[in-house]
Amino acid sequence: MPTAFDPMEVLSLPLMANLATVTPDGAPRNAPVWFAWEDDAIWMLSEKTASSARRIAINPQVSVEIVHYDNAVGLLRHLGLRGTATIEPMNPALFRRLLHRYLGPEESQNDWFVTQIARIDDPDGRLIRLAPDTIFTNDVSYFRTGPTLATPRG
Repeated sequence: MPTAFDPMEVLSLPLMANLATVTPDGAPRNAPVWFAWEDDAIWMLSEKTASSARRIAINPQVSVEIVHYDNAVGLLRHLGLRGTATIEPMNPALFRRLLHRYLGPEESQNDWFVTQIARIDDPDGRLIRLAPDTIFTNDVSYFRTGPTLATPRG
């Protein structure tokens, strides 16, 4: 019994998304990713040689799944986005906003992580962009409460 909700209620949170791609031989692959929702698209970090970027270059059909789950209060919301992804050049301003979403203000971010791992200024940096063809939402926040949703309806 699907119960729809506004996708922005999940897209606005700093949750982990799962990016699903397919290898050239048809094997599914899944990667956890940080994301930002801007300009009607979900943006995910990558780099030119990353396995997800290489798979998308061959087969750009992807899905992204995000689950907002809180067992204690009975919250379980699923958001699915599907469509054709593109690999975009790095956008340092967008990258900084994405890092702020997960790591907080720039002055409190781990400099080692930002410079050595995230590498904002890396010329090989890329962003995966998905402007979804379809968006699916399902709020099943009744698994503890019975037929009444545990989530408030706005």
